[in-house]
Amino acid sequence: MVGANRAEILRQCRKQGILITRSFFDNLAEFEDPMAILRGAQEFNISGVLDKNHLQLLAKLVPNNNSQTTVNASIEPTKIASATIVSKAELQMPDIAEKTPFSQPTLNAQNVEVNHPPVKINASLNVEPSPARKEIRARTIAPMVKPEPLAPHILKGLQNYDIADFPMIASDVDIDMKIHFDITGNSITEGKMNDINSCFSSRLDKIRKMIVAGGEMPSRVTNINQLLADRNAFTGRENVACAIGLVNEPRNTKRGHLIFELEDNTGSTTCLLRKDEDDPNPIISHGLMPDDVIGVAGTFSNTGDLFYVNDLFFPPLKRRKRKNSPEAQVSVAFLSDIHVGSKTFLEAQWQKMVQWFHTDPLAKTIKYFVLSGDCVDGVGIYPGQDKELSIPDLFNQYDEFARLLHLLPDWVECIMLPGNHDAVRPAEPQPALEPDIQQSFNATHFVGNPCDFSLHGVRILSYHGKSIDDYVSGMRNVTYSNPVQAMREMLQRRHLAPQWGGKTPLSPEPEDNLVINTVPDIFVTGHVHGHACVDHKGTTLVCSSTWQDQTSYQRMLGFQPKPCILTVVNLGTHMTANIPFA
Repeated sequence: MVGANRAEILRQCRKQGILITRSFFDNLAEFEDPMAILRGAQEFNISGVLDKNHLQLLAKLVPNNNSQTTVNASIEPTKIASATIVSKAELQMPDIAEKTPFSQPTLNAQNVEVNHPPVKINASLNVEPSPARKEIRARTIAPMVKPEPLAPHILKGLQNYDIADFPMIASDVDIDMKIHFDITGNSITEGKMNDINSCFSSRLDKIRKMIVAGGEMPSRVTNINQLLADRNAFTGRENVACAIGLVNEPRNTKRGHLIFELEDNTGSTTCLLRKDEDDPNPIISHGLMPDDVIGVAGTFSNTGDLFYVNDLFFPPLKRRKRKNSPEAQVSVAFLSDIHVGSKTFLEAQWQKMVQWFHTDPLAKTIKYFVLSGDCVDGVGIYPGQDKELSIPDLFNQYDEFARLLHLLPDWVECIMLPGNHDAVRPAEPQPALEPDIQQSFNATHFVGNPCDFSLHGVRILSYHGKSIDDYVSGMRNVTYSNPVQAMREMLQRRHLAPQWGGKTPLSPEPEDNLVINTVPDIFVTGHVHGHACVDHKGTTLVCSSTWQDQTSYQRMLGFQPKPCILTVVNLGTHMTANIPFA
C-alpha cells in the first residue's frame, strides 16, 4: 500500500462519511494509490457502507489506479452504459441493507461521462435476468430513506428505563476525565524479595488505618509480638486483646471451626474462630481469602498457643451518598471481553449495536464507553487457541477492533483497559497497551488495569476482574454465575486481588496499588462473561457483559455466558439501563 497507512485511510473514510468492510480494506491495499480510490468515492457522491463490489466499481471509475492483483477472481464481466450507473439488481451485488444497519450507498452520476472497461459482477449468485430485464441496460440509483429506528427488545430479567432519567445530549458536553491511579509508566519493581516485603507492608499499613479509623474494635490494637509476650494477661473472658494482620492458610476444622494464622511485621499467631450453632457467623460459612488484612478481638487459651477470636473486623463499608454530576448529566456505557479475533465473536450483534448508537435517543446521551479488558482474543493465551481464532495475527486483531470502534458515532469517547488476553504483562496492575497498538485507534483513551478515574467528578474504578477466579475458588459464597458477589467482597476487604500465588499474577510494587483507597461511585469489572448491574451501599456495581458466544471450554464446564448486553449509567441521575442485542 503506497502513501497511506490504515490510520490515514480510516480518517479519510470518517471525513467523507463512509464506512468500509474488511473485504473492501483488504482489496484496497492492492491498489497503487488507495487514497485516490476514496477520493473517487467522494467525487461521485458515494456514501454509506462500501464492500468489495463497490471497490470494483470505483476501480473502473478512477483512472490510472490499477491494482497489482485481481480484486476478486470470482467476478465476471458485463457491460455498463456510459453516463449512468447500474442499480444493485444489474450489478447483482449482495443486499448490503441486510448485512449492515446503514442505508444503501447512493451514487449521483448525473452530468458525468464515464468511459471504462466492463465491470465485473459476482458470478456466484447465478441470477439470470428476465427477458424484460435484459432490455434495461442501466439506471440511476435513487437515495433510500433511512428506516425508522426500532425500539430494542428488552429481554426477560432486564430492566426498562425512562428516557427522562438520561437528560443530556453527549455532544453538548466537553470531555472531563481525571485519572487518580494508573500504573502505566509508574511500575518500579525489580521483583526482588524486598519489593514483595514492601508490597505487603504497604497493604497492611493502609488497611490497618482503615480498620482503626472505623472505631469498632473494643480496645487498643497491639502488635502480635507484644501480644504474645503479654499472653498471660489476655486469658480471661474480660481481658480482650486486639490485633490486625494478614491471614495465612485459612482452613476449616473437622468440627466446622475456622482456623488461620495471623501475621504482622512483628510476628504471627494461630487464631480460631469457633462455630456457634445458635449464633452462626457468616465468615465461617463463607471463608477468608489468603492474605486478607483483618482485625481480631479475643483471648488466648490457657496454654497460650491459640488465640480464640470473638469478633473479626474488616474496614468499615457504610452506605454512602453517591457523587453526581448535575452540570453534565451525560451517560457512560460499559462493556468488556469483546474477544475480536475469536470465531465466537458476535459481529452481527456488534453491527446491531452500532445501528442503535446511531439512531436511539438513549445512545445520544452516551459520552463515554468504558471497555474493561480482553477487547481481542489474543494469541497463545491457552493451549489449542489457534484452532479457535478467525484472525491468527495479534496486530490484525487490534486493527479489526479499531475498525469496529470506528463505526461508533463521533460523540463517543472510548476508555480502554487491558485484560489477561491483551498484549501486556500478565502481572497486575497492568500498564496500558503499547503505542504501536494505540496508533490504529481514534478517540480512544488507553489506561492501565485497574484504573481509578473520575468523569465529571463521579469516581469510577474499572478493573478487568481476573481475581474473581481466586474469589470463586477461595470463598463458598462466590460463584461464576453470581460474580457480583466477588465485587462485594473486594469492596469489603478494600482490595482487588489479595491472594499472592493464586490464579492472578501480581506485580510486587513497593506500594500495593490494588488496595481500594477510596470507595468508588461506580465499580466495574468483566472477565467472567456474566452480567449484573446492582447497587451496593451507595456504589453501583457493574459486571460488564461480553461480546463472545459460548466457547468450547465454557461448554465443557456447562457455563452459559450472558453476551451482548450494554450497561448504561447516567452520571447525573445514576439511573441505569441494560440494552440487549442478542
